Amino acid sequence: MADKKKASMARRKQEIQLQQEIETQEEWEDVMSKEGLYVIDVYQEWCGPCVGMVGVFKKIKNDLGDPLLKYAVAKADTIDALEKYRGRCEPCFLFYATGVLVAVIRGANSPQVMRTVTEQLQQEHKVIDGSAERKEIKDPYISMVDTMDNDMEEDEEEAEEGRPASKKDGKQMRFKGELVNFGDENDRSQESKKEVTVAVIKPDAVQAGKVDEILEEIRAKGIEILKDEERTMTEEEASNMYTHLQDEDFYKDLIAFMTSGPSHILVLTKGRTGENIINEFRDLIGPTSVEEAKEKQPESLRAKHGNQTYMNALHGSSSEDQAMRELAFFFPDYAIPVAEGKPKLQRTLALIRPDAFKHHKDEVLQMIHEAGFKVALQKEMSLTKEMAQDFYKEHEGQEYFDELTTRMSSGPLMALGLAREDAVEGWRSMLGPKELDKAKEEAPDSLRAKFAVEDVVINQFHGSDSEAAAQKELDFFFPMQQTMAVIKPDALGTKDEIIEKVHDAGFKIAARKETQLSREIAEEFYSDHKDKDYYNDLVEHMASGPTMFMVLSREDAVEGWRSLIGPTDPEKAKEESPESLRALYGGDILKNAVHGSSNPERAKEHIQKIFGDLKFTCDGWLAKDEEEMQDQDEKKEEAAGEETQQTTEGEEQKGDIEPPTEQAEEQEHDTAVSKKSTEVEDVAPEDRQRYREAEAAKTEEPQQQEQTSTEEAKPTEEETPKEEEKAPEETPKTEEEPKQEETQKEEEAPKEEEKTEEAPKEEQKEEEVKQEEEAPKQEEEAKPEGGEETKPEEPEQKSEEPAKTEETTEEAKTEGEEKKGEETKTEGEGAA
Repeated sequence: MADKKKASMARRKQEIQLQQEIETQEEWEDVMSKEGLYVIDVYQEWCGPCVGMVGVFKKIKNDLGDPLLKYAVAKADTIDALEKYRGRCEPCFLFYATGVLVAVIRGANSPQVMRTVTEQLQQEHKVIDGSAERKEIKDPYISMVDTMDNDMEEDEEEAEEGRPASKKDGKQMRFKGELVNFGDENDRSQESKKEVTVAVIKPDAVQAGKVDEILEEIRAKGIEILKDEERTMTEEEASNMYTHLQDEDFYKDLIAFMTSGPSHILVLTKGRTGENIINEFRDLIGPTSVEEAKEKQPESLRAKHGNQTYMNALHGSSSEDQAMRELAFFFPDYAIPVAEGKPKLQRTLALIRPDAFKHHKDEVLQMIHEAGFKVALQKEMSLTKEMAQDFYKEHEGQEYFDELTTRMSSGPLMALGLAREDAVEGWRSMLGPKELDKAKEEAPDSLRAKFAVEDVVINQFHGSDSEAAAQKELDFFFPMQQTMAVIKPDALGTKDEIIEKVHDAGFKIAARKETQLSREIAEEFYSDHKDKDYYNDLVEHMASGPTMFMVLSREDAVEGWRSLIGPTDPEKAKEESPESLRALYGGDILKNAVHGSSNPERAKEHIQKIFGDLKFTCDGWLAKDEEEMQDQDEKKEEAAGEETQQTTEGEEQKGDIEPPTEQAEEQEHDTAVSKKSTEVEDVAPEDRQRYREAEAAKTEEPQQQEQTSTEEAKPTEEETPKEEEKAPEETPKTEEEPKQEETQKEEEAPKEEEKTEEAPKEEQKEEEVKQEEEAPKQEEEAKPEGGEETKPEEPEQKSEEPAKTEETTEEAKTEGEEKKGEETKTEGEGAA
C-alpha cells in the first residue's frame, strides 16, 4: 500500500514538473513575458485540469524535445485575464507564443492538439529566425461573447437616452446543450437564441447545378435557411475548417477540392427554438462515405448528390461547439435570431388505482398517449395502508376514508408523471366528474365513467387539481434522488450528444468531472464485479482514457437513468430499447458507452468515491455551503407551516371522491374541532405565531375563502360546516402557549369584529383559563365513537366561540399596544 502511495506521489510530481501551475494574475503576466510556445490548459476549481491530456503532452514533449515547448495549467477562477473563460473552459487549450494568442482548441482532441503544437512550433522558429511574422488571433467564441456584450451596452445606452433599444441579440444562447448567459446575470428577462447549424454545399454539387434542388429538399424537411452565401474558400479557410482531417491521406486533395470553385455556406435552424437541428441535418445528409450512404440511407442527400469520399456534396456541423466555431469563422457579425420559446409545459400526477390497473392498464395508457400527454415519469408500485392514509390524510375523518385507503392498498397501482401544456386541467378533463353517477350521465366517455367498478363508490383515477398540488404529489411518489452517471472512455467523443439526451430526459447535472481513472480507483469503483470473468478487462478499459462522471438529479433518478441507458449488452439494447444510450453509442458488452448505479445505496457510494461529500438542495442542485442548506431547511419549514394553515382548504383539494353525506359532514366537523385544538403544537415553535395570525386572518374575508375553493367544491349547504369550523380554529389554546403570543394573535384580529363593550382584565384572564381547560374536553368530545351521531350541543358551541374572541379583541389590542409597543408590532408584521 505504501509503495502504491509513493508511486502515486511520484506521478503527481512529474505532472507538476510537466505543467507549470498558474493561479494568480502576477504568475500569468510572468508567463506571458517569456519566450516560447505555451500550451495552457484553462480550468476551474470545480472540475480541475484535463488529466486525460497529460499523457499526450508527455508524448509530444518526448518526441519533439523542443525547449521552446512549455506546458501550463491556469486557474480561471483567480486570474483576471481569464475572467471570460469562467464557465466556458471545459476543457480549453490556449496556445500562446511569447504572450500572443496563436491558436485555441476546445475539447480534448488529442490529434488536433498534436498537429497544432507541431505547426505552431515550426511557425515560432520561423518568427525567431526572422523569416515569418507571428499571427495573433482572437478566440472565436470569446469574440462572440464580446460582440453580444457590446450590443447589449448599446441597447442600454439607447434606452437611457429615451430611444427604443434595438432588438439585436438576447442575453443567452445554447452552448454544449446548456443556456449560456451573456451580460448581467441578474437580468433573466432576455430570451435565448435559436440553436443553429452551419452547412456547406460543396463545389462538386454547385458545379453540377444541384444547389436549388438541395435547397428545396432542405426546406421540405421544415428546415429554415437563415443565411445562404456563395463564396470560394481560400486555402487558409479550408485548412482551418478541416484541421481534424489533417492526418488523412486525402487531406491535400480535399483542400484543393474545397478551393476549386464556389461553395454555398448556409446557416440553418428549425421551428420555434431550433432544438436538435444539428442532429436532424446530419441525419438528412447521411453518412460521410457516399458508398455507405447509398447502402444504408439511399434517400439521404449525400446518397443522391455525392460522388466519392470527400466529394460528398455537403458538410454539416457535428456538434454545437463546432457549429458556433464555424458560424464565428464564416459569419463573425451574424446575429442569431431569438428563439420563440417553448410553450410552458405543466406536469401533473396521474394515478391508475389498483382495480383499473389490473384490468385496463394498456387501454388507459393508449388513451393517455393519444391525448398528447408525454409520460415523463412512470412507476408500478404497491402502497401500504399507512402510505395510502398518509397520501390522503386531508380526507381523514370522511366516511369513505377507510374504503379509499383500503382499495388504494389492495394491490399494485400505476403512478404517472404526465407532461403537456395544460397537463393539470387536461388530465382532469379526461377523468370527468368525481361522482360516478354524474360522470356516467354528463361525461360517459370519461375515464371515471368508462372504467367504473360495479358497486364501488370510489372512482378509479386520481389527478392533481393544481400545479402546486401536482409538485407535492409527484414528490410523494417520485422523490428527488441523485445517481451516478458515467460516460466511459469509448464514448467520450459523443459526450455532447449524450449530455443533450440527459437534459432532454429531465435530469439536472448537479456536478460533473472529466478525469482519467488510475487502475487502483477503477478497481475500487467496480469492486462489486470482482468475481466476474470480465473484471480485469473492465478495469483496464476504464483506466485506458478520460472518463466523465456526472451526478444526476431527478425524481426517481436511479431507475430513470438505468431506463435511459438500456440493457448492458448493446446488441440486446438495440432489440429491446433502440433509443437507449447503449443502443445508440455502445459497441459491445465491455465498451457499452455508459454506466449507471444499480440502486440508491450504490449511487451514494459512487458519488462519495468520485466527488467526496456533496450536499444537495431540495431542487436537486449542488448546495454550495451550509448557509444555502439552512436556507433550504427554512423554506421547507415555511412550506410545512403553510401546508398546516391550509388544512381546511385541503379537504377539497384532491377532488377524486364522491361528496360525503350530511352525517359524514358532521363527523368531519367534530374531528376538525379536535384536530385544530392540538394542531398548533404540530407546527415548529418558530412558525406558531405566523400560524395563529394566518388563522386569525381567515375570519377577515370569509367570502374570499369561498371564492378560492375548487371548481368541484360542494354545494352551499355542504360548505356550512366548514365556515362554522373557522371560529374554533381561531382560538386554539394549549397550556404550553405563552400568553404574550395569545395577546399578539388577538391584536391582529379584524377590526370589523371588534365590540364596543370592554370586558375587565380579570374576566379576560378567566376566559383564557377556561378555554385552556376546555381544549382537552373538546378533543375527547370531537372523536366519534363507533360511528355515533354527533352531539346537538356542538353547533351551539361553535356559534359562541366567535363571541368570546370578539369580546376580548379590543381590550387585548389596547393592552397589547401599551405593553409591547413597537417591538410587538414589528414581530407581528414579520410573522405576517
